[in-house]
Amino acid sequence: MLDTSPISHDVTSVRAAVRSPRRLTTEVLAGLVTSLALIPEVISFAVIAGVDPKVALYTSCIMAMTIAFVGGRPAMVSAAAGATALVVAPLVASHGIDYLIAAVWLAGALQIAFAAGGLARLVRFIPRSVMIGFVNALAILIFSAQVRHLIDVPWLVYPLVVGGILMVVAIPRLTTVVPAPLIAIVVLTSVVTLFHLDVPDVADQGELPSGLPTWMIPDVPMTWETLTIIAPFALGLALVGLLESLLTAKLVDDITDTPSDKTREAWGQGVANMAGALFGGMGGCAMIGQTMINVKEGRARTRISTFLAGLFLLVSCVTIGDVVGAIPMAALVAVMVVIAATTFDWHSIAPRTLRLMPRSETLVMLVTVVGTLATENLAVGVIAGVLTAMVAFARRVAHMADVTVSGDDERVYRVTGQLFWASSNDLVHRFDYVGDPDSVVIDLTAAEVWDASTVATLDTVQHKYAERGKAVRIVGLDGASLDRLQRLSGRLG
Repeated sequence: MLDTSPISHDVTSVRAAVRSPRRLTTEVLAGLVTSLALIPEVISFAVIAGVDPKVALYTSCIMAMTIAFVGGRPAMVSAAAGATALVVAPLVASHGIDYLIAAVWLAGALQIAFAAGGLARLVRFIPRSVMIGFVNALAILIFSAQVRHLIDVPWLVYPLVVGGILMVVAIPRLTTVVPAPLIAIVVLTSVVTLFHLDVPDVADQGELPSGLPTWMIPDVPMTWETLTIIAPFALGLALVGLLESLLTAKLVDDITDTPSDKTREAWGQGVANMAGALFGGMGGCAMIGQTMINVKEGRARTRISTFLAGLFLLVSCVTIGDVVGAIPMAALVAVMVVIAATTFDWHSIAPRTLRLMPRSETLVMLVTVVGTLATENLAVGVIAGVLTAMVAFARRVAHMADVTVSGDDERVYRVTGQLFWASSNDLVHRFDYVGDPDSVVIDLTAAEVWDASTVATLDTVQHKYAERGKAVRIVGLDGASLDRLQRLSGRLG
Protein backbone atom coordinates (compact mmCIF):
# COMPACT_ATOMS: atom_id res chain seq x y z
CA MET A 1 0.00 0.00 0.00
CA LEU A 2 2.03 2.96 1.28
CA ASP A 3 4.96 1.10 2.81
CA THR A 4 7.83 1.91 0.47
CA SER A 5 10.25 2.94 3.23
CA PRO A 6 13.53 1.06 3.69
CA ILE A 7 12.89 1.01 7.45
CA SER A 8 12.58 -2.61 8.50
CA HIS A 9 11.17 -2.05 12.00
CA ASP A 10 7.78 -3.77 12.25
CA VAL A 11 6.35 -0.90 14.30
CA THR A 12 6.51 1.40 11.25
CA SER A 13 5.30 -1.21 8.76
CA VAL A 14 2.02 -0.40 7.01
CA ARG A 15 1.51 -4.09 6.16
CA ALA A 16 1.82 -5.08 9.80
CA ALA A 17 -0.56 -2.32 10.89
CA VAL A 18 -3.17 -3.32 8.31
CA ARG A 19 -3.08 -6.91 9.57
CA SER A 20 -3.70 -5.80 13.15
CA PRO A 21 -7.20 -4.34 13.75
CA ARG A 22 -6.04 -2.70 16.98
CA ARG A 23 -3.04 -0.99 15.41
CA LEU A 24 -5.04 0.03 12.37
CA THR A 25 -7.66 1.62 14.63
CA THR A 26 -4.91 3.53 16.43
CA GLU A 27 -3.55 4.85 13.14
CA VAL A 28 -7.00 5.88 11.88
CA LEU A 29 -7.98 7.69 15.08
CA ALA A 30 -4.57 9.41 15.30
CA GLY A 31 -4.99 10.65 11.74
CA LEU A 32 -8.46 11.94 12.55
CA VAL A 33 -7.47 13.93 15.63
CA THR A 34 -4.39 15.28 13.83
CA SER A 35 -6.51 16.52 10.93
CA LEU A 36 -8.79 18.39 13.33
CA ALA A 37 -5.79 20.00 15.03
CA LEU A 38 -4.40 21.08 11.65
CA ILE A 39 -7.33 23.30 10.66
CA PRO A 40 -6.99 26.31 13.00
CA GLU A 41 -3.19 26.30 12.82
CA VAL A 42 -3.12 26.16 9.04
CA ILE A 43 -5.70 28.94 8.74
CA SER A 44 -3.63 31.17 11.03
CA PHE A 45 -0.54 30.52 8.88
CA ALA A 46 -2.55 31.53 5.81
CA VAL A 47 -3.18 34.88 7.49
CA ILE A 48 0.56 35.27 8.15
CA ALA A 49 1.39 34.49 4.51
CA GLY A 50 -1.36 36.76 3.21
CA VAL A 51 -3.23 34.09 1.25
CA ASP A 52 -6.77 32.75 1.28
CA PRO A 53 -7.27 30.09 4.03
CA LYS A 54 -8.39 27.67 1.32
CA VAL A 55 -4.89 27.86 -0.21
CA ALA A 56 -3.29 26.77 3.06
CA LEU A 57 -5.84 24.01 3.66
CA TYR A 58 -5.42 22.59 0.15
CA THR A 59 -1.63 22.76 0.60
CA SER A 60 -1.90 20.79 3.83
CA CYS A 61 -4.14 18.10 2.33
CA ILE A 62 -1.90 17.53 -0.68
CA MET A 63 1.39 17.68 1.26
CA ALA A 64 0.26 15.28 3.99
CA MET A 65 -1.03 12.70 1.52
CA THR A 66 2.03 13.05 -0.72
CA ILE A 67 4.64 12.86 2.05
CA ALA A 68 2.96 9.67 3.30
CA PHE A 69 4.21 7.99 0.11
CA VAL A 70 7.53 9.73 -0.55
CA GLY A 71 8.77 10.83 2.89
CA GLY A 72 11.49 9.14 4.92
CA ARG A 73 9.94 9.48 8.39
CA PRO A 74 6.76 7.46 8.98
CA ALA A 75 4.07 9.16 11.12
CA MET A 76 5.50 12.66 10.59
CA VAL A 77 2.97 15.20 9.28
CA SER A 78 3.86 17.86 6.71
CA ALA A 79 1.59 20.78 5.86
CA ALA A 80 1.50 24.56 5.45
CA ALA A 81 3.71 25.76 8.32
CA GLY A 82 4.38 28.97 10.18
CA ALA A 83 8.11 29.08 9.43
CA THR A 84 7.54 28.86 5.67
CA ALA A 85 4.63 31.33 5.86
CA LEU A 86 6.97 33.93 7.33
CA VAL A 87 9.43 33.38 4.46
CA VAL A 88 6.91 33.84 1.63
CA ALA A 89 4.76 36.61 3.13
CA PRO A 90 6.79 39.48 1.57
CA LEU A 91 6.61 37.84 -1.88
CA VAL A 92 2.82 37.49 -1.67
CA ALA A 93 2.48 41.11 -0.57
CA SER A 94 4.65 42.44 -3.40
CA HIS A 95 3.89 40.13 -6.35
CA GLY A 96 0.80 38.03 -5.58
CA ILE A 97 -0.17 34.38 -5.51
CA ASP A 98 1.17 33.44 -8.97
CA TYR A 99 4.72 34.35 -8.03
CA LEU A 100 4.27 32.46 -4.76
CA ILE A 101 3.34 29.27 -6.61
CA ALA A 102 6.35 29.67 -8.92
CA ALA A 103 8.59 30.12 -5.87
CA VAL A 104 7.18 26.98 -4.24
CA TRP A 105 7.85 25.03 -7.44
CA LEU A 106 11.46 26.23 -7.42
CA ALA A 107 11.82 25.54 -3.69
CA GLY A 108 10.67 21.95 -4.21
CA ALA A 109 13.21 21.48 -6.99
CA LEU A 110 15.95 22.93 -4.77
CA GLN A 111 15.06 20.55 -1.95
CA ILE A 112 15.35 17.60 -4.31
CA ALA A 113 18.73 18.94 -5.48
CA PHE A 114 19.89 19.41 -1.88
CA ALA A 115 18.89 15.84 -1.10
CA ALA A 116 20.86 14.57 -4.08
CA GLY A 117 23.85 16.58 -2.85
CA GLY A 118 23.77 14.94 0.57
CA LEU A 119 22.68 18.01 2.53
CA ALA A 120 20.33 15.96 4.70
CA ARG A 121 23.25 14.04 6.19
CA LEU A 122 24.52 17.26 7.82
CA VAL A 123 21.78 16.96 10.43
CA ARG A 124 24.03 14.57 12.36
CA PHE A 125 26.34 17.49 13.14
CA ILE A 126 23.66 19.25 15.19
CA PRO A 127 24.69 18.97 18.87
CA ARG A 128 22.43 17.60 21.59
CA SER A 129 22.25 21.00 23.32
CA VAL A 130 20.86 22.54 20.12
CA MET A 131 18.26 19.75 19.90
CA ILE A 132 17.20 20.41 23.49
CA GLY A 133 16.91 24.13 22.71
CA PHE A 134 14.93 23.26 19.59
CA VAL A 135 12.49 21.13 21.59
CA ASN A 136 12.08 23.72 24.34
CA ALA A 137 11.58 26.57 21.87
CA LEU A 138 9.07 24.45 20.00
CA ALA A 139 7.08 23.86 23.20
CA ILE A 140 7.10 27.58 24.04
CA LEU A 141 5.96 28.51 20.51
CA ILE A 142 3.15 25.94 20.61
CA PHE A 143 1.96 27.33 23.94
CA SER A 144 2.31 30.99 22.93
CA ALA A 145 0.29 30.32 19.76
CA GLN A 146 -2.65 29.36 21.99
CA VAL A 147 -2.54 32.52 24.09
CA ARG A 148 -4.35 34.58 21.46
CA HIS A 149 -7.31 32.21 21.78
CA LEU A 150 -7.49 32.99 25.50
CA ILE A 151 -7.54 36.79 25.32
CA ASP A 152 -10.73 38.85 24.98
CA VAL A 153 -12.95 35.76 24.89
CA PRO A 154 -16.11 34.83 26.84
CA TRP A 155 -15.40 33.55 30.36
CA LEU A 156 -16.88 30.17 29.45
CA VAL A 157 -13.78 29.49 27.34
CA TYR A 158 -11.61 29.11 30.43
CA PRO A 159 -13.53 26.30 32.18
CA LEU A 160 -13.82 24.54 28.81
CA VAL A 161 -10.04 24.72 28.33
CA VAL A 162 -9.40 23.47 31.86
CA GLY A 163 -11.88 20.62 31.37
CA GLY A 164 -10.22 19.71 28.08
CA ILE A 165 -6.76 19.66 29.68
CA LEU A 166 -8.00 17.42 32.50
CA MET A 167 -9.53 14.99 30.01
CA VAL A 168 -6.38 14.81 27.85
CA VAL A 169 -4.24 14.15 30.93
CA ALA A 170 -6.57 11.79 32.81
CA ILE A 171 -8.16 9.64 30.08
CA PRO A 172 -4.92 7.79 29.08
CA ARG A 173 -4.77 6.47 32.67
CA LEU A 174 -8.17 4.86 32.16
CA THR A 175 -8.01 3.75 28.55
CA THR A 176 -5.80 4.10 25.49
CA VAL A 177 -8.23 2.60 23.00
CA VAL A 178 -9.29 6.03 21.74
CA PRO A 179 -6.89 9.00 21.72
CA ALA A 180 -7.62 11.31 24.64
CA PRO A 181 -7.55 14.46 22.43
CA LEU A 182 -10.30 13.02 20.23
CA ILE A 183 -12.48 12.29 23.26
CA ALA A 184 -11.89 15.80 24.59
CA ILE A 185 -12.82 17.36 21.24
CA VAL A 186 -16.01 15.30 20.93
CA VAL A 187 -17.10 15.94 24.54
CA LEU A 188 -16.47 19.68 24.48
CA THR A 189 -18.10 20.08 21.06
CA SER A 190 -21.16 18.20 22.34
CA VAL A 191 -21.36 20.38 25.46
CA VAL A 192 -21.10 23.60 23.47
CA THR A 193 -23.70 22.43 20.95
CA LEU A 194 -26.10 21.00 23.52
CA PHE A 195 -26.14 24.09 25.73
CA HIS A 196 -25.80 26.58 22.85
CA LEU A 197 -22.72 28.17 24.38
CA ASP A 198 -21.48 31.28 22.60
CA VAL A 199 -17.74 30.61 22.38
CA PRO A 200 -15.23 30.93 19.49
CA ASP A 201 -15.13 27.94 17.19
CA VAL A 202 -13.15 26.74 14.16
CA ALA A 203 -15.52 28.49 11.74
CA ASP A 204 -14.52 31.83 13.29
CA GLN A 205 -10.92 31.32 12.18
CA GLY A 206 -11.67 31.51 8.46
CA GLU A 207 -13.79 30.13 5.63
CA LEU A 208 -13.40 26.43 4.96
CA PRO A 209 -13.28 25.19 1.34
CA SER A 210 -16.47 23.80 -0.19
CA GLY A 211 -14.98 21.99 -3.19
CA LEU A 212 -12.01 19.90 -4.26
CA PRO A 213 -8.71 21.60 -5.18
CA THR A 214 -8.08 22.28 -8.87
CA TRP A 215 -4.94 22.49 -11.00
CA MET A 216 -3.29 25.88 -11.08
CA ILE A 217 -0.43 26.90 -13.36
CA PRO A 218 1.19 30.19 -12.26
CA ASP A 219 0.70 33.07 -14.68
CA VAL A 220 4.21 34.50 -14.60
CA PRO A 221 6.58 35.41 -17.46
CA MET A 222 9.33 32.84 -18.00
CA THR A 223 12.14 35.40 -17.84
CA TRP A 224 15.37 36.01 -15.97
CA GLU A 225 13.67 38.83 -14.09
CA THR A 226 11.05 36.43 -12.72
CA LEU A 227 13.81 34.09 -11.57
CA THR A 228 15.62 36.89 -9.75
CA ILE A 229 12.36 37.77 -7.97
CA ILE A 230 11.42 34.28 -6.80
CA ALA A 231 14.88 32.73 -6.29
CA PRO A 232 15.69 34.31 -2.88
CA PHE A 233 12.29 33.33 -1.48
CA ALA A 234 12.56 29.83 -2.98
CA LEU A 235 15.99 29.32 -1.43
CA GLY A 236 14.78 30.53 1.96
CA LEU A 237 11.69 28.33 1.74
CA ALA A 238 13.78 25.30 0.76
CA LEU A 239 16.36 25.70 3.53
CA VAL A 240 13.92 26.59 6.32
CA GLY A 241 11.57 23.78 5.32
CA LEU A 242 14.37 21.21 5.15
CA LEU A 243 15.92 22.22 8.45
CA GLU A 244 12.63 22.15 10.33
CA SER A 245 11.59 18.85 8.71
CA LEU A 246 14.88 17.08 9.38
CA LEU A 247 15.00 18.22 12.99
CA THR A 248 11.41 17.11 13.50
CA ALA A 249 12.27 13.74 11.93
CA LYS A 250 15.19 13.39 14.36
CA LEU A 251 12.87 14.23 17.25
CA VAL A 252 10.34 11.59 16.15
CA ASP A 253 13.20 9.09 15.79
CA ASP A 254 14.01 9.61 19.46
CA ILE A 255 10.38 9.43 20.61
CA THR A 256 9.56 6.25 18.68
CA ASP A 257 13.00 4.58 18.95
CA THR A 258 12.98 3.96 15.21
CA PRO A 259 15.34 5.38 12.54
CA SER A 260 14.37 7.32 9.45
CA ASP A 261 15.89 8.01 6.05
CA LYS A 262 16.85 11.71 6.18
CA THR A 263 17.88 11.90 2.53
CA ARG A 264 14.58 10.43 1.43
CA GLU A 265 12.76 12.85 3.73
CA ALA A 266 14.62 15.76 2.13
CA TRP A 267 13.66 14.92 -1.45
CA GLY A 268 10.22 13.85 -0.24
CA GLN A 269 9.66 17.36 1.08
CA GLY A 270 10.61 18.69 -2.34
CA VAL A 271 8.17 16.37 -4.10
CA ALA A 272 5.41 17.27 -1.62
CA ASN A 273 5.97 21.00 -2.12
CA MET A 274 5.87 20.63 -5.90
CA ALA A 275 2.69 18.55 -5.62
CA GLY A 276 1.10 21.21 -3.41
CA ALA A 277 2.10 23.91 -5.87
CA LEU A 278 0.18 22.07 -8.61
CA PHE A 279 -2.98 22.99 -6.71
CA GLY A 280 -1.99 26.55 -5.90
CA GLY A 281 -0.24 25.70 -2.63
CA MET A 282 1.75 28.07 -0.43
CA GLY A 283 4.53 25.64 0.47
CA GLY A 284 5.23 23.99 3.79
CA CYS A 285 7.25 21.51 5.81
CA ALA A 286 6.90 19.22 8.81
CA MET A 287 4.26 20.44 11.28
CA ILE A 288 5.90 19.89 14.64
CA GLY A 289 2.90 20.40 16.92
CA GLN A 290 0.60 18.21 14.84
CA THR A 291 3.32 15.58 14.49
CA MET A 292 3.55 15.46 18.27
CA ILE A 293 -0.22 14.97 18.47
CA ASN A 294 0.01 12.16 15.93
CA VAL A 295 2.99 10.42 17.53
CA LYS A 296 2.71 11.14 21.26
CA GLU A 297 -1.02 11.50 21.91
CA GLY A 298 -2.31 9.38 19.02
CA ARG A 299 0.53 6.80 19.32
CA ALA A 300 0.73 6.54 15.52
CA ARG A 301 3.82 4.94 14.03
CA THR A 302 3.13 4.39 10.31
CA ARG A 303 2.42 6.31 7.12
CA ILE A 304 -1.27 5.43 7.41
CA SER A 305 -1.91 8.14 10.00
CA THR A 306 -0.12 10.78 7.93
CA PHE A 307 -2.05 9.92 4.79
CA LEU A 308 -5.37 9.83 6.63
CA ALA A 309 -4.65 13.15 8.34
CA GLY A 310 -4.50 14.76 4.88
CA LEU A 311 -7.46 12.78 3.58
CA PHE A 312 -9.65 13.48 6.63
CA LEU A 313 -8.72 17.16 6.43
CA LEU A 314 -9.87 17.33 2.81
CA VAL A 315 -13.04 15.29 3.34
CA SER A 316 -14.07 17.07 6.54
CA CYS A 317 -13.58 20.54 5.04
CA VAL A 318 -15.49 19.70 1.85
CA THR A 319 -18.30 17.47 3.12
CA ILE A 320 -18.87 18.23 6.81
CA GLY A 321 -17.49 21.74 7.05
CA ASP A 322 -20.38 22.83 9.28
CA VAL A 323 -19.63 20.08 11.80
CA VAL A 324 -15.90 20.83 11.81
CA GLY A 325 -16.61 24.54 12.05
CA ALA A 326 -18.64 23.92 15.23
CA ILE A 327 -15.62 22.53 17.14
CA PRO A 328 -14.86 25.01 19.93
CA MET A 329 -11.38 26.47 19.85
CA ALA A 330 -11.18 25.72 23.59
CA ALA A 331 -10.96 21.99 22.79
CA LEU A 332 -8.05 22.43 20.38
CA VAL A 333 -6.32 24.88 22.70
CA ALA A 334 -6.52 22.34 25.52
CA VAL A 335 -4.91 19.66 23.33
CA MET A 336 -2.10 21.97 22.20
CA VAL A 337 -1.38 23.17 25.76
CA VAL A 338 -0.88 19.57 26.90
CA ILE A 339 1.34 18.91 23.87
CA ALA A 340 3.44 21.97 24.73
CA ALA A 341 3.81 20.88 28.36
CA THR A 342 4.82 17.30 27.49
CA THR A 343 7.17 18.39 24.70
CA PHE A 344 9.22 20.75 26.87
CA ASP A 345 12.34 19.12 28.34
CA TRP A 346 11.81 20.04 32.00
CA HIS A 347 14.89 18.05 33.02
CA SER A 348 17.08 20.45 31.02
CA ILE A 349 16.24 23.39 33.30
CA ALA A 350 16.29 21.53 36.62
CA PRO A 351 18.75 23.17 39.08
CA ARG A 352 20.77 19.95 39.42
CA THR A 353 21.09 19.61 35.64
CA LEU A 354 22.19 23.24 35.27
CA ARG A 355 24.86 22.73 37.96
CA LEU A 356 26.26 19.62 36.25
CA MET A 357 25.99 20.81 32.64
CA PRO A 358 28.99 22.70 31.16
CA ARG A 359 28.16 26.39 30.89
CA SER A 360 28.93 26.42 27.19
CA GLU A 361 26.26 23.79 26.49
CA THR A 362 23.70 25.64 28.59
CA LEU A 363 24.56 28.79 26.63
CA VAL A 364 24.03 26.95 23.34
CA MET A 365 20.58 25.79 24.49
CA LEU A 366 19.63 29.31 25.59
CA VAL A 367 20.84 30.87 22.32
CA THR A 368 18.73 28.37 20.38
CA VAL A 369 15.65 29.16 22.46
CA VAL A 370 16.12 32.95 22.47
CA GLY A 371 16.94 33.06 18.75
CA THR A 372 13.81 31.07 17.97
CA LEU A 373 11.52 33.13 20.18
CA ALA A 374 12.94 36.44 18.97
CA THR A 375 12.34 35.60 15.31
CA GLU A 376 9.45 33.12 15.74
CA ASN A 377 11.45 30.92 13.40
CA LEU A 378 12.85 27.58 14.60
CA ALA A 379 15.35 27.47 11.73
CA VAL A 380 16.94 30.79 12.74
CA GLY A 381 17.24 29.66 16.36
CA VAL A 382 18.81 26.34 15.38
CA ILE A 383 21.36 28.01 13.09
CA ALA A 384 22.26 30.46 15.86
CA GLY A 385 22.64 27.57 18.30
CA VAL A 386 24.85 25.57 15.93
CA LEU A 387 27.11 28.59 15.32
CA THR A 388 27.40 29.17 19.07
CA ALA A 389 28.23 25.50 19.60
CA MET A 390 30.94 25.70 16.92
CA VAL A 391 32.54 28.73 18.53
CA ALA A 392 32.35 27.14 22.00
CA PHE A 393 33.90 23.92 20.70
CA ALA A 394 36.69 25.75 18.88
CA ARG A 395 37.44 27.80 21.99
CA ARG A 396 37.54 24.71 24.17
CA VAL A 397 39.76 22.70 21.81
CA ALA A 398 42.04 25.69 21.19
CA HIS A 399 43.24 25.53 24.80
CA MET A 400 44.24 21.89 24.44
CA ALA A 401 47.40 22.73 22.46
CA ASP A 402 50.56 23.01 24.57
CA VAL A 403 54.31 23.53 24.02
CA THR A 404 57.18 22.26 26.18
CA VAL A 405 60.84 23.20 25.65
CA SER A 406 64.01 21.16 26.28
CA GLY A 407 67.64 20.90 25.15
CA ASP A 408 70.61 23.30 25.12
CA ASP A 409 72.81 22.71 22.06
CA GLU A 410 69.71 21.72 20.08
CA ARG A 411 66.45 23.26 21.24
CA VAL A 412 63.46 20.88 21.06
CA TYR A 413 59.89 22.20 21.11
CA ARG A 414 57.36 19.43 21.80
CA VAL A 415 53.90 20.48 20.63
CA THR A 416 50.88 18.50 21.83
CA GLY A 417 47.19 18.81 21.00
CA GLN A 418 44.93 19.57 18.07
CA LEU A 419 46.33 22.26 15.78
CA PHE A 420 43.81 24.20 13.72
CA TRP A 421 43.04 27.85 13.05
CA ALA A 422 41.98 28.62 16.64
CA SER A 423 44.78 26.81 18.47
CA SER A 424 47.65 27.51 16.07
CA ASN A 425 47.25 31.28 15.80
CA ASP A 426 49.18 31.84 19.04
CA LEU A 427 51.72 29.11 18.27
CA VAL A 428 54.01 31.53 16.42
CA HIS A 429 54.62 33.44 19.67
CA ARG A 430 55.76 30.36 21.64
CA PHE A 431 59.28 30.25 20.14
CA ASP A 432 62.42 32.16 21.19
CA TYR A 433 63.74 33.13 17.76
CA VAL A 434 66.59 35.25 19.12
CA GLY A 435 67.78 33.18 22.09
CA ASP A 436 67.55 29.70 20.58
CA PRO A 437 70.69 27.90 19.29
CA ASP A 438 71.34 27.38 15.58
CA SER A 439 69.56 24.03 15.54
CA VAL A 440 65.85 23.81 16.41
CA VAL A 441 63.52 20.79 16.35
CA ILE A 442 59.72 21.07 16.38
CA ASP A 443 58.41 17.69 17.56
CA LEU A 444 54.77 17.15 16.51
CA THR A 445 54.53 13.48 17.50
CA ALA A 446 51.71 14.23 19.94
CA ALA A 447 49.95 16.75 17.70
CA GLU A 448 47.59 16.69 14.73
CA VAL A 449 47.64 19.23 11.90
CA TRP A 450 44.08 19.86 10.73
CA ASP A 451 44.10 22.82 8.36
CA ALA A 452 46.00 25.22 6.13
CA SER A 453 46.14 27.85 8.89
CA THR A 454 48.38 25.58 10.95
CA VAL A 455 50.65 24.87 7.97
CA ALA A 456 50.91 28.61 7.34
CA THR A 457 51.85 29.16 11.00
CA LEU A 458 54.59 26.50 10.81
CA ASP A 459 55.89 28.15 7.62
CA THR A 460 56.01 31.46 9.47
CA VAL A 461 57.97 29.91 12.35
CA GLN A 462 60.49 28.41 9.92
CA HIS A 463 60.79 31.72 8.07
CA LYS A 464 61.51 33.64 11.28
CA TYR A 465 64.30 31.23 12.21
CA ALA A 466 65.68 31.28 8.65
CA GLU A 467 65.94 35.10 8.79
CA ARG A 468 68.32 34.62 11.74
CA GLY A 469 70.34 31.87 10.02
CA LYS A 470 68.99 29.05 12.12
CA ALA A 471 67.91 25.61 10.88
CA VAL A 472 64.53 24.12 11.81
CA ARG A 473 63.39 20.52 11.49
CA ILE A 474 59.76 19.43 11.88
CA VAL A 475 59.49 15.80 13.01
CA GLY A 476 56.91 13.37 14.34
CA LEU A 477 54.10 13.80 11.84
CA ASP A 478 52.54 10.93 9.91
CA GLY A 479 49.38 10.05 8.06
CA ALA A 480 47.03 12.83 7.01
CA SER A 481 48.89 15.46 9.07
CA LEU A 482 52.17 14.77 7.28
CA ASP A 483 50.44 14.69 3.91
CA ARG A 484 48.77 18.04 4.64
CA LEU A 485 52.09 19.62 5.64
CA GLN A 486 53.99 18.29 2.61
CA ARG A 487 51.25 19.30 0.21
CA LEU A 488 50.73 22.87 1.48
CA SER A 489 53.99 23.97 3.04
CA GLY A 490 55.66 26.79 1.08
CA ARG A 491 52.63 27.23 -1.19
CA LEU A 492 50.43 29.44 0.98
CA GLY A 493 52.24 32.75 0.43
